[in-house]
Amino acid sequence: MRKITVNASRQYEIIISRDIIKNAGEFVAGVHKKCKAMIISDSNVFPLYCSTVKKSLEENGFESFTFCFEAGEERKNISTLNDIWNALAQNQFTRSDLIVALGGGVCGDISGFAAASYLRGIEFVQIPTSLLAMTDSSVGGKTAIDLEYGKNLVGAFWQPSLVLCDPNVLDTLSKHYYSDGMAEVIKYGMINRPMLLESLEGDFDIEDIIEICAQDKREIVEADEHDNAARKLLNFGHTFGHSIEKLSDFTITHGFAVAMGMKIITKACENMNLCEKGAYEKLCTILAKFALDNNTTYSAGAIADAAMLDKKTSGERISLVIPTKTGCCELFDTTKSELLKFTQAGLE
Repeated sequence: MRKITVNASRQYEIIISRDIIKNAGEFVAGVHKKCKAMIISDSNVFPLYCSTVKKSLEENGFESFTFCFEAGEERKNISTLNDIWNALAQNQFTRSDLIVALGGGVCGDISGFAAASYLRGIEFVQIPTSLLAMTDSSVGGKTAIDLEYGKNLVGAFWQPSLVLCDPNVLDTLSKHYYSDGMAEVIKYGMINRPMLLESLEGDFDIEDIIEICAQDKREIVEADEHDNAARKLLNFGHTFGHSIEKLSDFTITHGFAVAMGMKIITKACENMNLCEKGAYEKLCTILAKFALDNNTTYSAGAIADAAMLDKKTSGERISLVIPTKTGCCELFDTTKSELLKFTQAGLE
């Protein structure tokens, strides 16, 4: 069992252990008194793991309820959030009760925002079931829903009370979504851990990878919980990646879109002499190993336009994460009008 303590506005532990999902209730009871617990999951994960978590919660004294929504990024919207709020109210949840997010990044994002907003805030536990959620989105307290104009435009910072990662559940993850999660792992390597990239080129233990990424996320979140400085580095590839997701109506999943975004910005920086030569080739090689070598068909103009509503904009300026070499990224403040030059240089 591996434990990582996060010291943010709420202190909590990330616990990584095989089969921990079967004993989830015991660990939840260790951080929260017996109460009502709403398990929120999607239509892919619900039939696989909900009964296991529900049974464990009830064996440990929790009165459990369930809410299942249709899987997909397009469901991370105000309509689904409203249904969750109503389910909580209908079952008379109070501020002393609890939400359990059982699923991938979409589930964690919307469940966390429901927890942050219902009765102005109730606690929640993350039980991520995708590699992307285990290595990135379940840690750090970013919660959100999408609007028709862009991804994650409405949300709140709301830290979980506990994160339980069971690597065994990745056995039911499709190859597509395994690759999807590896994009976020590669992101960590590109921003500050070149040795992680070296590890990915050979054989590796997925528990080690989850732990490394969670530790990295912990360190960054503790230094900048509310995304004002260092935490912005975690957005490497995301400005253009979110644009590609939106342009595809979310038919391109998050990790694949971020992989494309990382390629665009890295190639652009090499072409603009902002990055050491060879970083783009290195990135492409490691992405290809995990079937993340797709290229976007959208134009530079379309991608730049879609990025104009990105969360990282401030007035007429936008903060880009640019690589200076493999394993080293920096924040680069530029104007929205200059954004097109980056997309054009990255798609040459």
